[in-house]
Amino acid sequence: MRVRDWQDILADVTNADVDPDGWRAVAGDRRSGLGEDLFLGHPDAGVYALKTYTKNPTELRGVGSRVARRIDDDLEPLLPNRKRDEGGRFAVQSPPEDEDHAKSMAKHLEETVKVHAEAPTTPEDFFTDMMDALDSPAFGPMDYEFDGRPDRLDDLTDEFADADELLSNDLDDLVEEDGVGRGFQ
Repeated sequence: MRVRDWQDILADVTNADVDPDGWRAVAGDRRSGLGEDLFLGHPDAGVYALKTYTKNPTELRGVGSRVARRIDDDLEPLLPNRKRDEGGRFAVQSPPEDEDHAKSMAKHLEETVKVHAEAPTTPEDFFTDMMDALDSPAFGPMDYEFDGRPDRLDDLTDEFADADELLSNDLDDLVEEDGVGRGFQ
């Protein structure tokens, strides 16, 4: 397992040549220490673990790694599933390439909203169509607790205990190097 910067992990996610709406995520507070834990999974891309913390109000720092090459039968129930209508929603966005691309995305987004305003639709269909209009490379259901830890997060952390320990140590080193402690720098 290779520990890398959290942004490199997100680049792997956004560049993965997989169905963008197949991603699933679980996130919440770290068990101990400053920051958050996040697991991103896709049946064809595997499972990624990230640990991040807010260095200051404008800078997020962290580490991550790919912890599984695929989602097997043991991991499947640990990640939320749209078919079971679990969790909220998340998306990873890539910025538009240039002004023309931004205008094209905005027009497509506007058309998508109009279509859904005029026809009966479900929230899930609306979300999926919006992500398609924005060319989102990764989106799907997410189990997230703003000020706690979903049970699934504990289960995934236990499943990948060695990776969790390694990532926690690296994140703690970052926090110490930055001199953040328990407050903003």
